[in-house]
Amino acid sequence: MDFKLTPDEEAFRDEVRAFAKENLSPEARKSPGFLANWLKKVREKRWVGFNWPEAYGGGGGGIMEQVILKEEMAKAGAPPLGLCLMGLQWVGPAIIEYGTEEQKQKFLPDILDSKYQWCTGYSEPGFGSDLASLQCKAVRDGDEYVINGQKIWTSIASWSKWMILLTRTDFNTADKHDGITCLLVEMDSPGIEVRPIKNMAGGSLFAEVFFENVRVPVENLLGDEGKGWAVTVSALAHERSGISEVAGLVRQLEKTVELAKHTRHNGRRASEQPSIRRRLAKADTIIEGMRLNGQRFLTKQLKGEPLSSETSINKLHRAFLAIEFGDLALEMLGNASQYLGSEDTSGVDQNLWPNGVLDWPTVVIGGGTPNIQRNIIAERILGLPKD
Repeated sequence: MDFKLTPDEEAFRDEVRAFAKENLSPEARKSPGFLANWLKKVREKRWVGFNWPEAYGGGGGGIMEQVILKEEMAKAGAPPLGLCLMGLQWVGPAIIEYGTEEQKQKFLPDILDSKYQWCTGYSEPGFGSDLASLQCKAVRDGDEYVINGQKIWTSIASWSKWMILLTRTDFNTADKHDGITCLLVEMDSPGIEVRPIKNMAGGSLFAEVFFENVRVPVENLLGDEGKGWAVTVSALAHERSGISEVAGLVRQLEKTVELAKHTRHNGRRASEQPSIRRRLAKADTIIEGMRLNGQRFLTKQLKGEPLSSETSINKLHRAFLAIEFGDLALEMLGNASQYLGSEDTSGVDQNLWPNGVLDWPTVVIGGGTPNIQRNIIAERILGLPKD
């Protein structure tokens, strides 16, 4: 497909670039209240929830405009367009499609204004790669659902105010995709226990979440009872081509190349070592492949064709690069990487590289482990038998 921009799209790209240049200068970034001021400005331009309908506070932007916006922001190293990531990517779009008018009025403005965080209660112990087999149980009791069960690898659960939760309300269906119900749950509800899972760097992005007789009003049902799988599929379908993520990886590659130019390895600059140059070239090739794969996915979106699971290919490559960049950086740093996990910031680049290495599970596990992505690719793209 020809990705040449139309005059209107070119004008929009110029607008985004000019905005980024004006608001992301080194001086602006150092100014007091920079992030709050940034969020206010992008909200005023309706770039938060850019692809949401204008009737619900979004920008009403098209697919190509959204790609331009995200790609240019990634190139500029911009802060997020809104802080409620889960809400913007998954929860909000699901509420727009399946929510009641009361739910839309209650939740959508707060998501756009970054007032609090949402988490997603999907994966369970033993069912991370087979989400439709979930066992977390919800029983209707008058005007409430009573929930019992457990979720795991729940991102940002420790500081989220709300959760979009998948439960099973019917265990006797012929198809395991039926009988699943989606509920919107307040995280401070009695009976919820959140146990953070610490990673090697000391962070706690993930958590286990336990439900013991947690009561949720029926008015918090999203979509129809027993039809929560459709809600989930719809929510996850709002993940886009990942082209903006590619732009971020290009910047990370550039930083790694700069590190190679300024460190010595076996008596020579690391950038002169054939083994290191080969690994940098491989990373560059993978990133280019991700860009082209993203364009394949984007082409289907623009043509209105059914979408497959191409994004799992990029997710798999992203996991590899998260580990590879970190390992390569530590090899080049040598003894300068001794500050692993330390609060001491006197290391190279304030310990950006060593501490980043310890935080790789955030990227590798979040959104599905490499093995999950391989299964998805094998089954949904290559048509191989289910593992």
